[in-house]
Amino acid sequence: MTMPDILVSENISGGEMDSLKRAFEVAFEPELWKSPQKLLSMIGSCKALIVRNQTQVNAELIAAAKRLLVIGRAGVGLDNVDAKAASAAGIVVSFAPEQNSVSVAELTIGLILTLARDIAAADRSVKAGKWERQRFVGTELHGKTLGIVGLGRIGFLTAMRARAFGLDILAHDNYINPDAFTVTECRARLVGLNELLQKSDFVSCHTPETPATIGLFNYDLFSQMKPTAFFVNAARGKVVDEAGLIRALKEKKIAGAALDVRAQEPPARDELMEMDNVVLMPHVAAFTKEAQQRVVTCVCKDVAAVLNGQPARNFFNFPSPKRA
Repeated sequence: MTMPDILVSENISGGEMDSLKRAFEVAFEPELWKSPQKLLSMIGSCKALIVRNQTQVNAELIAAAKRLLVIGRAGVGLDNVDAKAASAAGIVVSFAPEQNSVSVAELTIGLILTLARDIAAADRSVKAGKWERQRFVGTELHGKTLGIVGLGRIGFLTAMRARAFGLDILAHDNYINPDAFTVTECRARLVGLNELLQKSDFVSCHTPETPATIGLFNYDLFSQMKPTAFFVNAARGKVVDEAGLIRALKEKKIAGAALDVRAQEPPARDELMEMDNVVLMPHVAAFTKEAQQRVVTCVCKDVAAVLNGQPARNFFNFPSPKRA
């Protein structure tokens, strides 16, 4: 049996993946992420590993990958990739840092509109045979304030789209200069987190998952928001303390929430699923045809480049492998 050059452990497809299959020996195992031991047994002979967000590329797996030159993460986050261990082993970590940003920003705006106009609950009501016009009196976006926590690519694109609806923009980001293009172009005002929470009618989270941000949005922070305000998270699930969010919703500290991501995915059944003022999505912000085509193309091209002795373009650590 021919040893594969590339191991694909999740369902990743597209034209550029087809090109990889023609140029290299590819083991396409879309369910492999569910079997860590099988993955561990297969990785030793591979030069490249391509994953989404389900495969846990931990230190043990990297240690077993003696021939691995590049890890391709089809997405922006590296929560499931031990990039430090990969770098120490001299392995290139390639990802798609901005290819899905437009799709995530568009869904964020969609979730804001859904909350403001109670679209999901109104849909369920009409489908149940009701016609409750007075129940679904919503609120306009025009003249309201959107607070963006994390003004990176997605936060910036969300802010630019929000401007078209007449929303004022407050932003909180500890790592950005007040004179940065992303701040001035969307005419955001950088403020402290507490001020943002207290003054915003909508709060949208766009932070990465780091030790500093896990559980950032807890009951105390939600309690600082207006009781008429809404919270949106299309970033990372663990940034939200879900018990604190449930408590804040029950006590009417905030008016509602929309979550595309959860602390545990898929989540166990909980009280959020029973609340009419909560909109839940199955982590699909980046799942548009266009975004996925760009993401897969980006990562596959980088993997092919590294295997052909050329530098990667979208790399987290370094463009070329540092191992023989």
